Amino acid sequence: MLDVEVSSLGPGVIERALGCLRNGHHAETDVPYATLSSLLERAVEAQASDVHLVPGYPATFRIHGELAPVDGEALAPGDVRRMVEAILPERVRGRLETERNFDCSVAVSSGGQSHRFRANVYLAQGNWCACLRHVPTEIPTLEWLGFPDALAARLASHSNGLVIVTGVTGSGKTSTLAALVSLLRRDASLRILTIEEPIEYLHPVQGGSMVTQREVGRDVDSFADGLKYGLRQDPDVILVGEIRDRETAQMALSAAETGHLILTTLHTRDAKGALTRLVDLFPQDQQDDVRSQLALSLRSIVCQHLLPSAQPGQRRALALEVLHNNLAVQVAIRTGKIETIESAIQTGKREGMFLLDEDLQRLVSAGQVTLETARRYASDPAAIKATKPAW
Repeated sequence: MLDVEVSSLGPGVIERALGCLRNGHHAETDVPYATLSSLLERAVEAQASDVHLVPGYPATFRIHGELAPVDGEALAPGDVRRMVEAILPERVRGRLETERNFDCSVAVSSGGQSHRFRANVYLAQGNWCACLRHVPTEIPTLEWLGFPDALAARLASHSNGLVIVTGVTGSGKTSTLAALVSLLRRDASLRILTIEEPIEYLHPVQGGSMVTQREVGRDVDSFADGLKYGLRQDPDVILVGEIRDRETAQMALSAAETGHLILTTLHTRDAKGALTRLVDLFPQDQQDDVRSQLALSLRSIVCQHLLPSAQPGQRRALALEVLHNNLAVQVAIRTGKIETIESAIQTGKREGMFLLDEDLQRLVSAGQVTLETARRYASDPAAIKATKPAW
C-alpha cells in the first residue's frame, strides 16, 4: 500500500498537472501524485462513493447515487494511465501491461488522515480507465447501515452454516459483511479469517477475537485457495469476499457443514436468484447433492439495494429482502422448487423474513424514498402504493 502525503492545493492544480503530464513529465514526479491525490481528497469532501476516470470525459464523482462531473477539461488518452501509475504500489504496476482488468487498494494521506480507495483499472477502446471507490476508514455498524435491530441480532447469533449477502454491484455488500464481522468479534472470542479481493475495511487489533485478513493476488492466489488453506488455520468464521466458481462454492458448503460460519456474497437481485446461482455453478449430475448440502447448511440470505433518498443530498436508503432457513425453505431447496421461495418468505414473517417489495413499501410509507423510485426497484411495481400498507 502506498501512502501519498498531499498538501493544500489551490484552484486549477488538476488542469495544470494534466498539462504537465501531456508535455512529457515522468509518471513518478510529484505532478501526477498531486493530480489524482487532490482529486481523491475532493471526492472525500464531497461524500462521493466513486471516482470515474474515463478518457473523453472530465473526472466524475458519484454522489448519493448520481453522477457529478468535476469542473475541468476532459481527460485525454494517456492521462488516466499516468495518473494511476503514479499511485499504484510497485508490485501491481506491471499488471497494466499484462491484464485488461484488475483490482487493487490505494491509500492516500491528506491533512494527517489516511483515506482508502478500492481501485478497478480496466481497458475501454484500448485506453486505460479507472473507477475508485472510497472505503470509509471507520467500519459502520449494521444499525447505521439501516438494518433492523432484530435482523442484526439474528445474523450475529449464527455460530455455523452459510450466510449470503447478495445484491447488485455497489449495493453495500462489503460494508454489510465488515459490519457483521465487527459485531461478531465484539461479543465473542473468535478466530476470524477474511479472504478479500482487495481488502477494503481494515479490522483493528482489539478485544478477545483475532481477525486475519488475506488479499487475493497478494497473500493468496484465489478465494478457493484461501478457503483450502484457511481451514487449516483454526478458524471459527471465514469471510469469502465472493463466490464466483464451483471450487469456491463446494469448499464453502463443506466448511459450513463441518461447523464453520461462512460469510460470503453473490451478485443477484433477490434470495431466489442467489439460490439458483449457487446451484447452477455445478454440473447437472451434482446439483441434487448440492441442494441437499445447501438445504442443511444455509442460515440466512440478505439481499440489499441502495435507493436514492427522497430528500436531496441525503445518503441512499437501504432496501432489504430477508430469508432465514426453516423447514419450508429446506424443502424448497432440497426439491429444487426454488419458485416457492417467495411464498416461504411471505409465510415466514414471524421469523423475521420479508420480501423486497414489502420493504420498499415500508420506505415509501416512511417518506424515505419516493413512490416512483420504489416502483423502479420492485418486482411488482403496481403493488407499491402511496398509502400506508395493511401489514
